[in-house]
Amino acid sequence: MRTMNYVLSGLGGQGILFMTRIFATTALNKGYNILGAETHGMAQRGGSVVSHLRIGDAASSLIRAGAADFLISMDESEAYRHLPYLKKGGKLFANASSDAFPDERVAGYLDKMQIEPYAMEAGKTAMELGSPRSTNLAMIAFYSAFGVGPLSADDLRATVDNISPGPFKEKNLKIFDTCHDVGRKIISGDLYGTF
Repeated sequence: MRTMNYVLSGLGGQGILFMTRIFATTALNKGYNILGAETHGMAQRGGSVVSHLRIGDAASSLIRAGAADFLISMDESEAYRHLPYLKKGGKLFANASSDAFPDERVAGYLDKMQIEPYAMEAGKTAMELGSPRSTNLAMIAFYSAFGVGPLSADDLRATVDNISPGPFKEKNLKIFDTCHDVGRKIISGDLYGTF
């Protein structure tokens, strides 16, 4: 398997490191090698946070511009800020309103780079399910619906099941299943507008 590169971005307090842990744990459970790095902003609540995760045999933990297969962002502005990391043909998953994403100012760049953008209001969905702090989990589940990369939805869900503390397990799995279903509906064309 060639190395697959993930850039996870957001703001301090949004759980980027937890997202990285889910992906990294799942990859290790599958027997893959991983390298990762958090680049800046960890401690500052509200500051920009970026995590790099490389699955496969990589020599360096940092992903250079134009080399990421996937950008998963917890914040729309951070998604735009980190677009240069995505390679041509990469995939962008953002916590944003689908009817206003992507912004028309970046649409031309996305077209030129053949980047596929997908958006879901993960924060809104997590709040509706009674767990606003689980927006990061909602984004992982949304990503998993598209069947891209080396980690399947079942693999990721199993990790969530294994690492969720007892009192939160049922709610976390419900969020995962609900947001995975949103992604599946987008793929099948059954869902339009804001979700």
